[in-house]
Amino acid sequence: MIDPLSAVVFYLVFLFSTVVHEAAHAWTALRGGDPTAYHGGQVSLDPRPHIRREPFGMVLLPLLSLAASGWIFGYASAPYDPRWAEAHPKRAAVMSLAGPASNLLLVLAAWLFIRGGAHLGWLAPPMSIGFDRIVEAPGGGVAGIIALVLSVIFSLNLLLAVFNLIPFPPLDGSGVLPVLLPDRVMRAYRSLLAGRPGLAWIGIIGAWMIFDRIFPPIWLGAVNLLYPGAWYG
Repeated sequence: MIDPLSAVVFYLVFLFSTVVHEAAHAWTALRGGDPTAYHGGQVSLDPRPHIRREPFGMVLLPLLSLAASGWIFGYASAPYDPRWAEAHPKRAAVMSLAGPASNLLLVLAAWLFIRGGAHLGWLAPPMSIGFDRIVEAPGGGVAGIIALVLSVIFSLNLLLAVFNLIPFPPLDGSGVLPVLLPDRVMRAYRSLLAGRPGLAWIGIIGAWMIFDRIFPPIWLGAVNLLYPGAWYG
């Protein structure tokens, strides 16, 4: 069972990271000529329009999963015009990549804060690592809470970026396929997906099966890059 403080941190980091992810999609689409998400209020870091669009995925499911398993699950979405995406596949691909890219920027921000805190002696590498224990605070107290928040930001955003880059629908990685595949193949691909929402669940299940294999070494490699000269295995 997850302790209350960790549960609060996990949820708040999930909420913030997901809002940044969807706002990045929405802002990039607007810049590319599709104002659909902008009109829905999603070119914003205010969580309210994002929660109004997906209340179950952004509030109920994350809280229920935390209470039941100590792990957080959830989802969000930003609308776009499929006709715009079909007419401008490169812009749509950039829009798709904007979400994971925003998560990677949050990983980088956490990396910089962790390195800075370690340099000042406020933070230190832990004896053993975990998803929520990337860094620790020797003095505890408020610094300990900051270490927990930075650890979760680092790990959870790396997870969101890697998972969403898997090229299975409806994940963001599949949005890059139109610029990689021949037009004939893409028409067949869109025809296959049209009117079959159940295929999205198949894509998510397949992505999770792959993710369990690819994420642990990526996460471990990122942690070892955070601490040059150290080795966590």
